[in-house]
Amino acid sequence: MKLTAITTVTAMLLGSAAFAQQSITVNIGSSHPEANIWVYAMKNTFQPEVNRLLAEAGNEYTVNWVENYAGTLYKFTDTREAVMDGIVDVGMVGTVWEGANMPLQNVTYFTPFATEDHRMIIEIFDELSESLPELKNSWAENGMVHLSSLITDSYDIYATFPVNSMADLQNRKLNAPGTSANWLRETGATPVDGALTTYYTNIQTGVTEGTLSFASGILPTRVYEVAPELTRVGIGSMYFGGIAANKDFYEGLPAPVQEAFRAAAKATSIAHGDYVGDLAARALTEMQAAGLTIHDLPAEEKAKWVNGLPNIIEPWLEQTGEDGKTVLKAYFAALRERGATPLRNWDEGL
Repeated sequence: MKLTAITTVTAMLLGSAAFAQQSITVNIGSSHPEANIWVYAMKNTFQPEVNRLLAEAGNEYTVNWVENYAGTLYKFTDTREAVMDGIVDVGMVGTVWEGANMPLQNVTYFTPFATEDHRMIIEIFDELSESLPELKNSWAENGMVHLSSLITDSYDIYATFPVNSMADLQNRKLNAPGTSANWLRETGATPVDGALTTYYTNIQTGVTEGTLSFASGILPTRVYEVAPELTRVGIGSMYFGGIAANKDFYEGLPAPVQEAFRAAAKATSIAHGDYVGDLAARALTEMQAAGLTIHDLPAEEKAKWVNGLPNIIEPWLEQTGEDGKTVLKAYFAALRERGATPLRNWDEGL
């Protein structure tokens, strides 16, 4: 795979000394617009932090960012291929849509009702994506290097109708992206695949009657306009994927630039968690002011949902084998170490 970075060397004077400054072009992109929570993290933290770190290191290297946001080069179904094939050098990769190619990264989507703490999810997957060979190797096998974890705040139901009991889900069609379709098993509802970029039109045209989604994603896409009933369920925060670099591109970068990428990625994880938290809180306020009605699914009905789900982790374990068991045990151990109490012990018996 050929290196996509283009370098130019210009002579610069600093006092009486001359040094060569190397400019590295980095194509960065996403399938979603800049207002989206994941892309916001890339645009507003990762890029400027890389610039700042390189400047602090003496300006030996600079980055010329070529931005390809909002699906200008690829759509949400092609995020893995875009980074893997070098269409972009750095990109948002939605592993939620990669159940066949990157199943290990989807462990949270097979273990709902584990935690609503999105900052905890970021911390766990930043750590495990680097320290757990099964996860790290999965990125490498797909020609990528994981830099920073991208997450969601907790999933709930945004729909044209309120959900006061599990009976209200009978014969309803709800957008449920990728593996989140499993959360509707045995509920009576029919899952329909999609993404934040498709929900509005799906609901507006009657393809679906709502979606399983999260406040920080619903606000900027204005889905609440066509789905004005929010039922808070607390399905949990999810690891959505990551900011990743094309492996050949990353390995061809000078060491100081690699280090800047890594440090900027850590800062991006922290900023991403803060931004999602702030946006989720603001989203509920703004959406209510715009007409959204909020309901809470009664605790006994939530218990019916949690306990009524079939063993949805079993097919995932059959698909992923020993690697899956390792990832699942590591994930649930990390949750409990941080004080989380999953409502269902999906790792039981391993």
